[in-house]
Amino acid sequence: MTAPLIELRGITRLYGSGEALVRALDGVDLTISRGEFVAIMGPSGSGKSTAMNIIGCLDRPSSGNYLFNGVEVATLDQDQRALLRRHYLGFVFQGFNLLPRTTALENVELPLIYKGQPKAERVARARQALARVGLDGREDHTPAQLSGGQQQRVAIARALAGEPMVMLADEPTGNLDTRRSVEIMELLQQLNRDAGLTIVMVTHEEDMAAYAGRLVVFTDGKVVRDVPTRAKGT
Repeated sequence: MTAPLIELRGITRLYGSGEALVRALDGVDLTISRGEFVAIMGPSGSGKSTAMNIIGCLDRPSSGNYLFNGVEVATLDQDQRALLRRHYLGFVFQGFNLLPRTTALENVELPLIYKGQPKAERVARARQALARVGLDGREDHTPAQLSGGQQQRVAIARALAGEPMVMLADEPTGNLDTRRSVEIMELLQQLNRDAGLTIVMVTHEEDMAAYAGRLVVFTDGKVVRDVPTRAKGT
């Protein structure tokens, strides 16, 4: 039987000490298989963003085990964790995080520069990624020349350019209106369905979570619900 791509075993994350101790995660068990589209929900302070940061190797658990593709992440040093993020994970954020004076093509090239890829290969892959998100013809536009939805498509293309095993999307529609939000969710759903991309998405919006095939709900640092769903549009 194939091992889960992502596996959290008894994960805790503590901040502070004594009376100021905060238990952000409290014994979380969670497995995610290749090709899943998982939506993570919960109120503010529930632990969902902390769990996402641990999965993305942006934070470390206080105790428990995190295995990525069968490898215990705790055994990796700082450089190895950086390589894991660079080669296997793609990140999409609520605020887009695009360089404002840089074209869409150059923004998408950035992770490939860090990988040390030659210029011609970088440009070709960046153009291909922009085409995949419906932005061919807008390669030379800066963020100021793009709508919010188009800027988020550039951010998704940037994550895709590195050919990640997992895309981690943190409130990807949080700064968008309803129409653009639906467009972005349909795009993520298409990437999951057609390309088999594993997607883990944190959201506050039930309408957006409905596009995923699985819903995980956090409360007070614990997983209180984990159910398959009938994804909207399928």
